[in-house]
Amino acid sequence: MPPLPGLRRYLISLTCLGSLSAVVVLVQAEGLATLLTGGGIGVPLVVAIAARVLLVGGQGVFTGRFTASVKAGLRRRLLGSDAERAGVVATRITKGVDVTDSYLTGYLPALVTSALVPVAVLVRLFATDLASALIVAVTVPLVPVFAALIGLHTKSRTERQWGLLSRLGGHFLDVVRGLGTLKVFGRAGAQERTVREMAAAHTDATLRTLRVAFLSALVLELVATLSVALVAVPIGFRLLEGGVTAHTAMLVLVLAPEAYLPLRAAGTKFHAAAEGLAALRDVLAVPIRSPRTGTRMRRRGAPEIVLERVTVHYGEHRALSEVDLSVRPGEHVALIGPSGSGKSTLLAVLLGFVTPTSGRVLIDGVDLRELDQADWLADVAWVPQRPTLFRGSVEENITLGRETDVATAAKAAALDQVVAGLPEGYRTRIGELGEGLSSGQRQRIGLARALARTDTGLLLLDEPTARLDHRTEAAVLSATRRMLGGRTVVLVAHRPAMTELATRVIEVHAGGLRERELT
Repeated sequence: MPPLPGLRRYLISLTCLGSLSAVVVLVQAEGLATLLTGGGIGVPLVVAIAARVLLVGGQGVFTGRFTASVKAGLRRRLLGSDAERAGVVATRITKGVDVTDSYLTGYLPALVTSALVPVAVLVRLFATDLASALIVAVTVPLVPVFAALIGLHTKSRTERQWGLLSRLGGHFLDVVRGLGTLKVFGRAGAQERTVREMAAAHTDATLRTLRVAFLSALVLELVATLSVALVAVPIGFRLLEGGVTAHTAMLVLVLAPEAYLPLRAAGTKFHAAAEGLAALRDVLAVPIRSPRTGTRMRRRGAPEIVLERVTVHYGEHRALSEVDLSVRPGEHVALIGPSGSGKSTLLAVLLGFVTPTSGRVLIDGVDLRELDQADWLADVAWVPQRPTLFRGSVEENITLGRETDVATAAKAAALDQVVAGLPEGYRTRIGELGEGLSSGQRQRIGLARALARTDTGLLLLDEPTARLDHRTEAAVLSATRRMLGGRTVVLVAHRPAMTELATRVIEVHAGGLRERELT
C-alpha cells in the first residue's frame, strides 16, 4: 500500500499534542487531589482544565483539516485512476473516502494519546506510590492485549464487509445504468434478485462485525474497571491504616483511571475505524494513471501512426500483446474482432489515456509520451461507445464551446431528423448524461460532435453506429464518408457495414493483430 501523503507530519503533530495532554493530565490530577483533600482550587488546576479543553478543541480542528485535505487527495487519486467499473469507483469516491474519517480523526489521535499518557501516569505513580504503580503497570497491558486479540478477529470480518459493500455499490450502479437494456431482454427480475442477495450478504456481514465491536467494548470496559478496582481497594485499606496520606491516596485514585482511559478509547475507536482503514487501503491500492509529462508540439493535420511492440496489462490481464501497426497519413483503418479482444484499449492508447506497459506509439515519428497531451487531443476527434452528454442544449453538446458547422455535422450523423421533432430544435435542453433521449439519439449527438470538428487530423470511432437501426446507419455512413477526406481514421466496427469506410481491415484477437483482405 503506498504511503498516505502528509501522514508523517500528521503523526508528529499528534505526538506533540499528546505530550502536552500528558503534562496537562498530571497537573490536573495534582490540582484535583489538592482540592479534594481540602487545599482549595489553585491556579494550576484552573489552568490545566482550560488547557485540556483548548487541546481537545484544537486537536479536533487540526485533525478535521488534515482529514479534509486527505479526502480531497484520495478523490483526486480515484478520479485519475486507470479505467475500472464506474460503479466501484463511485462507491470508493463517496462511501469509501467518507468512512476514512473514523480512522484519521478518531483512531490515530487516540492511538498516539494511548502511547503517551499511560507512560506519563506510570512515571508519576512510581514517584508517588510504588505498590499502586506496580498494579497499574501489570494491568495496563491487559487492555491492548485483549483489544488486539479481538481486533485480529475483527479485521477479516471488516475487510469482507467493505468488499461486499464495494461490489454491491458497483453492481447496483451498473444495473441502474443498464436498466433499459435489461427490461428489453427480460433480465431485470434476475438482476433484482442478485442485488437483493448482495445486499443481504452485506447486511449479514455488518451485523457480524457489530457483534464483535460490542463484545470488544464490553471486554475493555470490564478489564479497565476491574483494574481500577485493584488499585482503589488496597489504597483505601492503606489509607485507613495510615500507610499513605490522604493527598497521596487521592492522587493515585485520580491518576489510575487516566492510565486506562486512552487505551479504552483507542480500543473502542479501532473497531469504529476498522472499516475506514480497510477502505483507505483499498483506495491507496488503486493504480493511478501515469501522468503525461510531454511538452513537444506537432504540426496539425492527418498524422502517421506507428505502434512498435505495444503491450498493455490491466493487472494480470493482457489486453494488448506486442502489437505492431502502421497507419499512413489519411488512411482509414477498421478494427474488427470479438468483444474484449483489445480494440477499445488500442484506441485508449492512441488517445494517451492508457500508457503502454511496454513498447511505444510514434506520431509522425515522435513518441506519444513526448507530445503535449492537450495539444495532441486538440487534433483528435473521438466517438466513444457511450458519449458523455451534459446538461444544456443539443447545440451546446455538439459544439462544446467551439465555432462549428452544427447543421452539416448533425446531417452527417442523421441527427437532423431527431432535431426536427424537438420542440426548440437545436436549442432544446437535455438533462445530465442525455436524460430524455434514447441511446441511439445520444449516440448521434456524440457522432455529430466528432464530425463537427473538421479541423482535426485524427478521427477515432468506437462502434459509432452500434445503437442505430440499419436504415439510419446507412444514411450516417453515406454522409460520414464525405467528411473523412484528408483525415487519418481508426474505427472499431462490429457491423460489416462499418468496414465500408475503411481502406484496411485489421482483425484483433486476444490482444494481437492480423490484417484482413477487403471483400
